[in-house]
Order: sequence, then C-alpha cells, then structure tokens
Amino acid sequence: MRPGAALRDINRCKGMTLVIFLLPLAVAFFGVFFTIMLYNRLVTSRNRTREAWSGIDVQLKRRASLIPNLVETVRGYATHEHEVFAEVTKARGALASASGPIAAAMADQGLTAALGRLMAVAENYPQLQAVQSFVQLQTELGDTEEKVAYARQFYNVNAMDYNTRIQTFPGNQLAAWFKFEPFTYFAAEESAQRDVQVNFARA
Repeated sequence: MRPGAALRDINRCKGMTLVIFLLPLAVAFFGVFFTIMLYNRLVTSRNRTREAWSGIDVQLKRRASLIPNLVETVRGYATHEHEVFAEVTKARGALASASGPIAAAMADQGLTAALGRLMAVAENYPQLQAVQSFVQLQTELGDTEEKVAYARQFYNVNAMDYNTRIQTFPGNQLAAWFKFEPFTYFAAEESAQRDVQVNFARA
C-alpha cells in the first residue's frame, strides 16, 4: 500500500471516530436546547394566562365596588324591595369569595341575574331614572360589563393556547415532568347565558 493511501485511510478513520464521538454530544446538546426552549414557552404561556386572569379579577372587583352605591340609590326610592336588595348583596358576597374561574363564573352569573332583577325594580320608579347618580352608575356598570366580557375572551384564548401546549406532544411530556396544570375556562353554562340577559346601558 502506498504511503499516501495509508495516510488517507488513517485520516478517514480519525474523521469517523470524531463524528462518532461528536454525534451523541450534538444530539444531547440539541435535546437540552429544545427542552429548555419548550419549557420557557410553557412558562411564558402560563404566565400570560395568569396575567389574563388578573384582568378579569380587576374588572369583577370594580364591578362589585359599584353595587353598594347602586343598591342604596335604588333603596332610596324602593324602600320595600328588601328581598331584591338582600339577593344582590348575597350575590355580591358570593362573587367576592369565589376562587378560580369556574366558581367566579357561576358567582358572576348569579350577580348579573340579581342585578337584572334590581334594574327591573328600578324601572318601576320613573323619578329614579332622572337621578344623576343612578344614571352614572348604570353607565359605569355597562362599561364594566363590556370590560369583563373582553377580559373573559382574552383569558379564554390564552387558556386554550396554554392547555393545547401542555396536552400535545412533546409539550405534554414536559408538562407531566414539571407538573404544569391546565387552566379552566371562565364561561357560564349555555343555559345561564340564555337566561341572564341584562343591559345596563341606557337607551
């Protein structure tokens, strides 16, 4: 065998040895990099969903803060409607103590229904419709309802994106290892949505 051919064989063997040695390292590096990237995406998606939920919480608290003034304003004209006032107060308390999207959604629907009955009572008192504080509260409640609806939609979109990530491969494997839990949606039952149709905006 010529010296040049022998040298080429030696170099070829060295190259193959280097490839065999580096290939597992490259695969391992890619695996670690991909895992880190996937983990960071899951964390980002989870944090985005939590932030979206805080948006709902802020609007629900803002809405609840308007209720006492609304009740007192109506009470000034409809003093005998004790049952309606008690129902609104109870529903507001249920919303304040609700924890998590499912409980909050149910409590929110209960409060909306109670407010609907309160507004129906208010309609029986034309003089109340001319009170500036009542008109302002109606406007603020209507504005808050719109913001709650937007915040709910934004949260549900983010929750769906996050849940999809942790339920599809390979994210589901990483989610199981690091215990990423799914988010529940903030949505009322269809029957409740049909039954509760309250418009706080003035015509």
